Amino acid sequence: MADEKETKGEKKYKYSILIPTYNERLNIAIIVYLVFKHLRDVDFEIIVVDDGSPDGTQEIVKQLQQLYGEDRILLRARAKKLGLGTAYIHGLKHASGDFVVIMDADLSHHPKYLPSFIKKQLETNASIVTGTRYVKGGGVHGWNLMRKLTSRGANVLAQTLLWPGVSDLTGSFRLYKKSVLEDVISSCVSKGYVFQMEMIVRATRKGYHIEEVPITFVDRVFGTSKLGGSEIVEYLKGLVYLLLTT
Repeated sequence: MADEKETKGEKKYKYSILIPTYNERLNIAIIVYLVFKHLRDVDFEIIVVDDGSPDGTQEIVKQLQQLYGEDRILLRARAKKLGLGTAYIHGLKHASGDFVVIMDADLSHHPKYLPSFIKKQLETNASIVTGTRYVKGGGVHGWNLMRKLTSRGANVLAQTLLWPGVSDLTGSFRLYKKSVLEDVISSCVSKGYVFQMEMIVRATRKGYHIEEVPITFVDRVFGTSKLGGSEIVEYLKGLVYLLLTT
């Protein structure tokens, strides 16, 4: 039966779900539960890259390993906070899947969308499937007007200057073919939140096939946002850098 499926182009793929964490003790168990709930018939592993969280995040992940198995939940900790971009690089080294999903641990990226990402990729053979807030069916929940305007303004500015070919340049909920992520990530130099933007711009310039899935972004329920004034300044610097180098 398995051979028959493969001849029909329905090969069973494995997905590595990469979740960087820092002080996500209150969220990590919930998101892991939801991933297992929504991917019942999918072969996957969850790779948690924790940057030395002082709140006990790693202890919770170790308990989850006992519950789900160390082959399904991989903890790949680092000693201190080293940035989002390097967290992806670190996690990618340990990924055994054909595809890699990157998503946040704070429940802003609901795992219920994962089947749609997988379905879209299988239907289109896309190199990248990215979640977007800015098409019909997408949106944002829990943000005040100022934050909505800031996010929308950042995207409009980036769209105008960079022509990235996607509607949500600053989103960070994506599915990549593993080989594509390895290629794109090796050409990126940015750190922090600008890293997401650079990855999608580099992927567009390299000619990779990108598809979008509408999602509703939900502001974090537990914990505090890590986005502040310094990240906004870095975003603007990153925008100028990409304008000059891509």
